[in-house]
Amino acid sequence: HHGAKEAVLPFEKFPGVDPVLGPEMRSTGEVLGLADNFPLAFYKAEEAANAVLPSAPAAGEKKTVLISLSQKDNQKKEALDMARAFSYLGFNILATEGTNKFFNENGIKSEMIAKIGEGRPNVLDVILNNEVCLVVNTPGIRNDNRAHEGTIRKSALRYKVPYITTLAGAKAAVDGIGTVRNGKGEVKSLQDYHAQIK
Repeated sequence: HHGAKEAVLPFEKFPGVDPVLGPEMRSTGEVLGLADNFPLAFYKAEEAANAVLPSAPAAGEKKTVLISLSQKDNQKKEALDMARAFSYLGFNILATEGTNKFFNENGIKSEMIAKIGEGRPNVLDVILNNEVCLVVNTPGIRNDNRAHEGTIRKSALRYKVPYITTLAGAKAAVDGIGTVRNGKGEVKSLQDYHAQIK
């Protein structure tokens, strides 16, 4: 079996603080997801840490993922793989200008959404209006982007929209969502896992 351990961080107790990890962060606990495969273990760990990932859209259902990647991530094959996987599962993709251009140039359908201060509706509007079910926002290197990115993350936290800040995390999330969609989300006790050890 596979295990995924997730730290439980008390961001909701510190309103106004950018909920992004730094070297000084301390968790208030940890949770463990166990499953027969890593994507499902990750999905279970996120659920146990109160970052419940959305389910894949059912036929005729509309669910949207907001993706805003840093410039360095807008050039990576991993970003394309992650976006393709969300699209394959039936999610609509909203992306900020650079990310939207990158996706469209590589054959991934996405709709552009304005950044904060660059028109309406913008990324903040769709979070506040509950129009997205997941936010993928990788932090940039430049300081002038930090305030924009921090506002996105703080809004997602406040309105209980799960958010992910790394490409690896986003790929694990979409793989987990796909695994659950395929009906492999059974629950087993620790004793059941122990009994399987040979």
